[in-house]
Amino acid sequence: MMPQLKLTYFDFHGGRGEPARLALHIGGIPFEDHRFAFPEFAELRKSTPFGQVPVLHVDGVQVSQCDAILRYVGKLAGLYPTDPFQALLCDEVTYVVENANDKISPTYRMTGEEQKAARLALVNGSMPVYLRWLEAQLLAHGGDYFADHRLTIADLKVFVDVRNLNSGRLDHVPTDLVQSVAPALNAHQQRIAATPAIQAYYASFNAK
Repeated sequence: MMPQLKLTYFDFHGGRGEPARLALHIGGIPFEDHRFAFPEFAELRKSTPFGQVPVLHVDGVQVSQCDAILRYVGKLAGLYPTDPFQALLCDEVTYVVENANDKISPTYRMTGEEQKAARLALVNGSMPVYLRWLEAQLLAHGGDYFADHRLTIADLKVFVDVRNLNSGRLDHVPTDLVQSVAPALNAHQQRIAATPAIQAYYASFNAK
């Protein structure tokens, strides 16, 4: 029997909650998609472990940590490898992207010259390193997917990250950064975006 699921995260397309939303949608897993506006966060975070989102309620039990949530819903949706080594490759990719998220997250609370300096340091430092590593991993495993020769949560994690980097929403991060240092990741992002389930997911919001 499928558990009752409630995923709580900000009301926008992207960030740490989006890969789990995509996995649940692709897998056809029923869940309550609890989205909230940023002004509500100050109050909502009081009820979450560590004052962070996303959180997932599983039959009423609250669970934190985005990659733990993503792995769990990936298993429910059939998007996580059963082979231990392929699962390891999948986890490695998700952790590398999350480590990159940890580096850029503090810059969202900055403004002006402080934010510019911090983001340019990443653009000229750790960002190309992890993007090139991801590209090398992708190409080493056939060029289409990161693990298991099929769509997994690793692909969704990278898809959301590359989509964000390309979006133009990140001041001081060039929108051609991915294309210039790891073009295979852009091709991967476009291929994942073209899958029918993901097209349907974003179209459902555009139709509202």
